Amino acid sequence: MIKRLLFSIIRITSLWIISFSIISGQASIQGKVIDKEIGEGLIAAEVTLYKKDVFITGTTTDFDGNYVFTGIEPGVYTLVASYIGYETSRVTGVVLYEGKVVKINLTMSEGVLLDQVVVKAYRAPLIHQDNTTQGKVVTSEQIRSMPTKSIGVIAAKSKGLKTTNKSTDISVRGSRSNAQNMYVDGIRVSASSIPNGNHKQKQAVQLSTHNPQRIHPDDPNRHFHHHSDHEHPDRTIDNEQYGQFVENSFVDPMTEALSTFAVDVDRAGYSNLRRFIDNGMLPPTDAVRIEEMINYFHYDYPQPEGNDPIALHSTLTSCPWNSDHQLMHIGLQGKEIPTENLPASNMVFLIDVSGSMNNVSKLPLLKSSFKMLINNLRSEDRVAIVTYAGSAGVALESTSASDKEKIINVVNSLGAGGSTAGAEGILTAYKIAKDNFIKDGNNRIILATDGDFNVGASSNDALEKLIEKERKSGVFLSVLGFGMGNYKDEKMQTLADKGNGNHAYIDNIQEARKVLVSEFGGTLFTIAKDVKLQIEFNPSHVQSYRLVGYENRLLAKEDFNDDTKDAGEMGSGHVVTAIYEIITVGSKSSFKSSVDPLRYQGSKTRPSSKHNDELATIKFRYKTPKGAKSKMIENVISPKEKSIESCNDDIRFSLAVAQFGLLLRQSAYSEDASFEKVISLASKAKGKDEEGYRAEFIRLAKSFSEMQGAIAKRD
Repeated sequence: MIKRLLFSIIRITSLWIISFSIISGQASIQGKVIDKEIGEGLIAAEVTLYKKDVFITGTTTDFDGNYVFTGIEPGVYTLVASYIGYETSRVTGVVLYEGKVVKINLTMSEGVLLDQVVVKAYRAPLIHQDNTTQGKVVTSEQIRSMPTKSIGVIAAKSKGLKTTNKSTDISVRGSRSNAQNMYVDGIRVSASSIPNGNHKQKQAVQLSTHNPQRIHPDDPNRHFHHHSDHEHPDRTIDNEQYGQFVENSFVDPMTEALSTFAVDVDRAGYSNLRRFIDNGMLPPTDAVRIEEMINYFHYDYPQPEGNDPIALHSTLTSCPWNSDHQLMHIGLQGKEIPTENLPASNMVFLIDVSGSMNNVSKLPLLKSSFKMLINNLRSEDRVAIVTYAGSAGVALESTSASDKEKIINVVNSLGAGGSTAGAEGILTAYKIAKDNFIKDGNNRIILATDGDFNVGASSNDALEKLIEKERKSGVFLSVLGFGMGNYKDEKMQTLADKGNGNHAYIDNIQEARKVLVSEFGGTLFTIAKDVKLQIEFNPSHVQSYRLVGYENRLLAKEDFNDDTKDAGEMGSGHVVTAIYEIITVGSKSSFKSSVDPLRYQGSKTRPSSKHNDELATIKFRYKTPKGAKSKMIENVISPKEKSIESCNDDIRFSLAVAQFGLLLRQSAYSEDASFEKVISLASKAKGKDEEGYRAEFIRLAKSFSEMQGAIAKRD
C-alpha cells in the first residue's frame, strides 16, 4: 500500500512538472525503458538527451522504468538509453515543439543494437485556444546581438517587454511578478530575482552562469575548463567540497630513497568523476584521485599462498605517455573468502534523513541500495537502523537478517527533513554496534549520507577525533556517499579513513549493486588493516621517481615501522594497484627532481656498487583485523623491463586509466598523453569484462574526448 501510494505521488508530481513545462513554453519528453526479452521496465537505466551530438541533460529511470525530461528547448534531439550488460538504444530525429509532450519508449536487448528513428510530423499552431499562458525562446544569436547581456534584459525580451533603466520587475496579464518564470542557461529564474537596471552587470553575469562548468550547446563562447583557486577559493562546485592536494613530483633517490604510503581501496573518486562527465561537466581538479580511478576496476592478480592474506606482484614496463620513462606497476591481491565462509555480521545502518537528503539521487536511491544489501544477508547476520536529522533516533533495534521483510519495511518508511546531527548519529550507531558486538565477527557501521553535517561536531578535525576514539572498540566504519550539489567528499574521506573502513560514491543503482552485492565481501569484510607500503629505490638505476596518485595517503618513512600509525584496510578479494613513474640513470628526460644536489654529503651521494641487479625493494606491513602488531613482507624488483605490449590486460588497462586521470587533472607530467591513446590502450586491454565496467570506462573516455573536441571547434 505504501509503495503504491509513493508511486502515485511520484506520478502526480511528474504530471505537475510536465504541466508546468507546458505553461512555461518549453517541451517535455517522457516514456519508458523496456527490456525487449521480458517486456518489463528497466530500473535505473541511464537516459541521456543530445542535440547535434552535444550532451544536453540526463536522468535515470524509476522503479517501473519510467523517465521524464521537462523544460527542454524546442528543436531536434537524439535520445539514448544505456544500461550495463545491454546494448545502447538510440532514438534519433526527435522533434520537440513548444508546449508539447512527446512520449517515446526505448527497448533494450542484451545482444542487439537498437537504432530507432522517430520523426514526429507535427506543426505547432500560431495560437493555442486552450492555453492561457504564453512563452518565448530567446536564442543565443539574439542574446549576442543585444546591446547588453544583463539577465533582466534577456528575461524581459523573452516576455516581449521593453526594458528601461528603472526596473525589470516583470508582470504579464496582471499576475504577480513571482509567477513569471524564465530559464537562462537552463537555470530557472523567477522575475523577483532578476536584478534591476541599477545592479552592476557583473551580478547579472554571475547569476546567468550559476553552473559555469556545464556545457551549453547553443553558446559558442562557453568553455569547458578547470577553475583556478581565485575562481573557487573554497574548492567547491556549487556547494560541494573536496580536499585540496598537490600532485606528487619527481624525487631524487639520493636525497629521499624511501617512498611510504598507506594503501587505498576507496573507489568513490571514479564513480564521482563519472557523474560529472555524464552530466557534461569537468570534474574539479581535487576530485580527480588517480589511485581511486585505477582501483575501481578488478584485476585478476594471483591469489595469496600460505598463511598471509595478501600477495604482492610487480612489473617494470615502459610508460605510454612518456617514452623516456618507465613504470613500476605494483599489485596487492587480498585473499578472497567465499561469502558462505565469511564471519557473521553485526551491522548498523546509519542513515542521514535530514532535509538535504530530500532528492531523488539521495534518499530514494539510498533506500533501493540498502534493500539490495539486505536481500543478500544471511540468517546469522544482524541489522540495526539508526537515523539522524535534527537529532538521532533508533528506527530498528538489532534484528536477525532472517526477518528481511521487517527490515525492508523500516527502510521503506524513511523520509527526509530537518537539520543534520551527524555526530550524534555516529555515537548512537557505535553504542548499538558495541551492545550487539559479535566476537570474531564483522562488526560494522555503514554510514549513508551526502556528508552535510551541521549540528554538533561537524568539522573534519572534530569528527576525526570522535572516530579515532570509537574505532578502538573494534567496530569498523564504511561510508556511502550520495547526491550532488552539496556533496561533502572531504568529510566522508576523513570518516572512512579514520574509521578503518572504505568510502564509495553511489551515483546510480548499478553502482549500488557493484559495491553492495558484487563486491560484498571486499566492501564489508576486512581481512587486513593498517596496510602500508615502503619502496626503496636503487640510485644506481633510478635517477628520479614519483608516485602516481595517493597524495592524501603519503606517510613519513618513520611511520612504516610504527604500529600506532593508522593506514589502509583491505577486504576479502580486494586488489590494490600502485604505479611509480621512473626516470632511469642516463635517461634524456626533461624532468628532474626539484631538489638541488647536496653540498655537504660527500661520499653519501655516490650510489653503492652493490645490488646492481636490483631496481628497488618493496616492503609492506599489515595487521590482522583484531591484531595490534604488524607483519612485514619484502620483495626485490629486477631492473629488467617488460614491453607494454607483452604485459597482460590488467596491467595495460590500469595504465590507460592512470593516463586518463593525468588528462583530467591537466597534470604537469602528462607529456604525450592523449584521449586517443587512452581509448586505444583500454580497448585492446578490455579482456572478458563480464560486468561491462571496462566498456563503460571506454565510453566515458570517448564522451569526454568528444566534448573537448566540440569545444575546440567552437573556439
